[in-house]
Amino acid sequence: MKLNELKPQDGSTKNRTRVGRGIGSGKGKTCGSGQKGQKSRSGVAINGFEGGQMPLYMRMPKSGFNNKKFTTNLSELTLGRLQEAIDAKLIDTKKTVDEDALVKAGVVGKKQDGIKLLTKGELKTKIDLKITKATKSAQEAVEKAGGKIEFIVREIAPVVRKKSY
Repeated sequence: MKLNELKPQDGSTKNRTRVGRGIGSGKGKTCGSGQKGQKSRSGVAINGFEGGQMPLYMRMPKSGFNNKKFTTNLSELTLGRLQEAIDAKLIDTKKTVDEDALVKAGVVGKKQDGIKLLTKGELKTKIDLKITKATKSAQEAVEKAGGKIEFIVREIAPVVRKKSY
């Protein structure tokens, strides 16, 4: 076998179709694209277009689930920020501190859907809190300092389902 005798296996390669080379080729003039119009030109992107008629995907009813109704937007409060407020005497630790007291003291900007206590920082003072949520480690830190956390239960409206006919 010599280099000039090497050739690919039969059927493994195929020549590309040379379009626009006269009527005898079978792919002359319009080059197999039909006549005129958008589709006979390159760069066509009309998927789902139905000639101005309302497309099928828009005629179908919307379906699926959206959880937006049940999301909660909680304000964050860290242990460090809480300790700073106690040191600055913004919070009275003798009474149970609720969310409104935290907002009034300026420890939290807005209450939103509630307040969540996070672990960042350190708590040294005993304090009783009444808040919406707390991380497990933050809860342990408050209990270690001698305080306790009471959680506020948020009521969620029941889901009203549409009638299916």
